[in-house]
Amino acid sequence: MKIGAYGGAFNPIHYGHLRTAEEVFEILSLDKILFITAGKTPFDKPDLEKTAHRYEMVKKAVKGNHHFEASDIEIKKRGRSYTVETIRKLRDKYRESELFFILGIDAFLDLPNWNQPDKLINLANIVIISRPGYRYADLSSSPYLKNVSVKTLKELDKGIKNDFSFDISKTQKGFLCKVTGLNISASHIRDLIMSGRNIKYLLPDSVKSYIISNKLYVRRDSFFRQKDKK
Repeated sequence: MKIGAYGGAFNPIHYGHLRTAEEVFEILSLDKILFITAGKTPFDKPDLEKTAHRYEMVKKAVKGNHHFEASDIEIKKRGRSYTVETIRKLRDKYRESELFFILGIDAFLDLPNWNQPDKLINLANIVIISRPGYRYADLSSSPYLKNVSVKTLKELDKGIKNDFSFDISKTQKGFLCKVTGLNISASHIRDLIMSGRNIKYLLPDSVKSYIISNKLYVRRDSFFRQKDKK
């Protein structure tokens, strides 16, 4: 099997996440994509909703899609979670499968600052997805893209190419995948909720209902305004 691992805070999960995963699934002919809700991250995030709520929203968002699956592999871990440890656990669990770790251009640019990045790129194929506000040309300085020319990166930005594969390590491949640029952000959704504005069409109705029912991301006054707009 070919399994994608798509991690994130999902604070909350929205259509940008879901559409990206669907396109990567199709482009790389994957069999399944795991949505891995981040547990306790190496960096403190004061606006991060409780893990149980974020995981429940992911489960609701992927329900009904047979090739999407919510994973609690990080939230079950005690202490801080590191991607390299998560991918190791997935390799142990799916010994006969090929793993594809999915992340955006912005996250990949920060990869050298992660825990054991050189080991990570030897544990799974790395899928670098396009993100609004970022260019593939920005990756030209990355130490992990030495096998990719600046010309190729610019062709991806211009739409001449939509995907490209290369050797990212001795054992794994790298994939550059252009996806539909839905400029939706979790932080913007949280801001809308806090200001009492409607979030319809930014995320699945099941997730919206869960947020309203559990009064997530809101002040008391904005909660009642949001409830009126269900």
